[in-house]
Amino acid sequence: MEQIHQINTWITIEKKGILLSPTKNPFENNGVLNPGIFQEGKEVHIFYRAVEDGNYSTIGYAKTNEHLDIIERKTSPLIGRNFDYENHGVEDARIVKIEDAFYLTYTAYDGVNAMGALATSKDMINFEKKGIITPPLNYKEYKFHLEHCNQGKLNPKYFHYYNLFAQIGMVEEKHRLLRDKDIVLFPRKINGKFVMLHRIWPGIQIVQFERWEDLTKEFWEDHIKNLTDHILMDPLYDFEVNYLGAGCPPIETEDGWLIIYHGVCETNIGKTYHAAAALLDINEPKKVIGRLAYPLFSPSEEWELKGVVNHVVFPTGTALFGDNLHIYYGAADKHIAVAKLSLKQLLDELKKTMKP
Repeated sequence: MEQIHQINTWITIEKKGILLSPTKNPFENNGVLNPGIFQEGKEVHIFYRAVEDGNYSTIGYAKTNEHLDIIERKTSPLIGRNFDYENHGVEDARIVKIEDAFYLTYTAYDGVNAMGALATSKDMINFEKKGIITPPLNYKEYKFHLEHCNQGKLNPKYFHYYNLFAQIGMVEEKHRLLRDKDIVLFPRKINGKFVMLHRIWPGIQIVQFERWEDLTKEFWEDHIKNLTDHILMDPLYDFEVNYLGAGCPPIETEDGWLIIYHGVCETNIGKTYHAAAALLDINEPKKVIGRLAYPLFSPSEEWELKGVVNHVVFPTGTALFGDNLHIYYGAADKHIAVAKLSLKQLLDELKKTMKP
């Protein structure tokens, strides 16, 4: 099923339809979604979240080409649940290659905590897990450090989860750790440092570091004490008023780093997830230089409106063929779909939002 669907009046979006769906294989019988994408010439490697009964997730693998033909699809997980911190789910992978290594970031879910984790590989087949890479802080610790921030600049929503758990008497639970998801790496070092986006609700934050060993508890405590210096984007427009999160690894262009992210708004039919776009300075990626005031595309097709979670488009990876940008996304938490657009047209629209 394929059609052009004009979600906004500025950028032509061609929705190519469903690419991958659940199968009868037990590890992916409930959902196939939110894929990490790595392009190698005309081939596209897909590291997708596979959900089985009971909401247990692993990472499946498939390969396609620019025509969206499925060349290969494994019938068992490529990456399983091996450790306590991920015993419920290995979820929502993103993947980049930096120098000679592949870095796959994902959400590790243990049934209570959802935190960012890392696995590395030399060949995209064998992955070595490096463990949790996001703040190992409980909510009382988080609140203590957050109160050191410039409160005048801090969106009060950053206290939301602390307040929520305090109201229901769960804030004292030391094993309940700060939820941090949507971990996305830039595809190269900038000024000699790794650059990473992460999501402490409700915004997208940016962090830069020289070595993975630098991401200690003390590092993250200092990060949160100065969180307002590290917030890349907070909710701004109506379509993302609830919260937003990083989506696809940034794309390096002559105009800056293009990021495709998701924004969420509450409506009378529940939450709706939209795809959105912004542009970051090429040398100072913490500086947002352009941002669309409207969704790039929104749920409109049957497979996006009805599924495991309704009204969801969740972009997590891209591939570029000439000027054709393919955006791979989770559709209603059940399928993987693809949208196609002109990279030039998108960049032109983003440049119109730049301040002179």
